[in-house]
Amino acid sequence: MSLTDAAGLFGVFIILVAYAGAALGRLDPERPFSLTCNLLGACLILWGLLTQDFNLSATAMEGSWALVSLIGLIRFALRSRRAGPR
Repeated sequence: MSLTDAAGLFGVFIILVAYAGAALGRLDPERPFSLTCNLLGACLILWGLLTQDFNLSATAMEGSWALVSLIGLIRFALRSRRAGPR
């Protein structure tokens, strides 16, 4: 198993843990931890797709997953900044 294969599998694991946590009510999917897990997982999968085994549909899916997660993190940061210190 190559390093990119291992990274991709770890990315799948991270995304599945975050998804299961959200589906089971253990993680808030709009909070930074969940969004960061999704972003990191998608980036690890993309690494393998873009450097080793390119697959257009999987790359589009993971790229979209990463983009949505990044937008969620940016929105959270902007909301937190507007709310000010607590």
